[in-house]
Amino acid sequence: MDGVPQAFAARAHGTWTSGLSVNEFAAIRSAGFEPVGQVLGSTVHNLGWFYQTPADCGYRGGLFGTGTSRTVTSAMSQGLSAYIGTIYEARRVAMGRMAAECAALGGDGVVAVALDIKPFPAAHGMLEFQAFGTAVRALGPERPARPFLSHLTGQDFAKLLTAGWVPVDMALGLSAGVRHDDWTTVMMSGGLNRLSPVTYGNVEVSGWTELVNVTRHEARHLLMRDAEQAGAEGVVLSDTRLTVHERACGYGGEDSHDHVVEATLLGTSIVSFTKSAAPPRALTIMRLT
Repeated sequence: MDGVPQAFAARAHGTWTSGLSVNEFAAIRSAGFEPVGQVLGSTVHNLGWFYQTPADCGYRGGLFGTGTSRTVTSAMSQGLSAYIGTIYEARRVAMGRMAAECAALGGDGVVAVALDIKPFPAAHGMLEFQAFGTAVRALGPERPARPFLSHLTGQDFAKLLTAGWVPVDMALGLSAGVRHDDWTTVMMSGGLNRLSPVTYGNVEVSGWTELVNVTRHEARHLLMRDAEQAGAEGVVLSDTRLTVHERACGYGGEDSHDHVVEATLLGTSIVSFTKSAAPPRALTIMRLT
C-alpha cells in the first residue's frame, strides 16, 4: 500500500500492534473492546521567542530596600502567556494527529496515552511533543461520536466502564508564575551570602509560598476549563508536577533574581453514561492462619 503507514497496512491484513501488557489486554477484552494498533502523534515547536522575551517579574522598586514584589502568572504576562499558549497548541496538534491515526485504524479511542515533552536535540528553544498509546475498538454496535483519549491503563479503563463512566479526552492544566526576590524574601530565605548577615531564622518564606500557591491554583483552573470544554463532568489525574528554577532578573531591584515556577496537571476527563453501573461486589477475604 503506497503512502500508507506500516501500521495501517498491517491492520488491513488483520494484524495489530499494541503497547499493552497481557493483563491490560485481558481487561480491555473483558470490557468489550479490542486493540487495533499503536498510534502516535508528534510535533516540534519553537519556543525561542519566549526565551528572548523578558517577563514582568512583579517587582516595584523603592528606596533602601522597600521595593515590593507580587506573583505574575502566565495569565497576566505576555512573555509567559506566549510560552504556555505554544505548549497548549503543540499538545493539541500531537493529540489530534494521534486521534487521526486512531480513526484511520477504525478505532473508537486510545488508552494508556503517554505524553512526552522534551528538548529537541541540537536546537536551542525547541521542544518535541509526542503522544502515543494503543487504539481500541468496541466489539458492540455502539460507537462514540469521536475517538476518546485516555491515560488510563487497560485495567483502569475496564474499571471505569464497570463503574458507569467513560473517558472523553486528555485534560491539561499548565501555568507558569514568576516572582522577584525582594528584600523581605531574601532575608526570610537566608540572605547571608547576598545582602546581609541578618536572617529571619526558621520562618515561612511568604513570597515563595504565594508564588507556588497562585501558580498551582491557576493550573487547576485551566484543567477544569479543559474538561468543561470537552463536555466532561470530572477529571482523574495521572500526573501533578511542579518545577522551580532561579534566573537573573533584567529589571534590577535589591537582589536582581527571580524565581520561576511551572505547575502541570495532566489527566483524563470523564463523563457518566446512562447505563446503570454494576453494583460493587464484596471483597473475598481468605484467612491465612
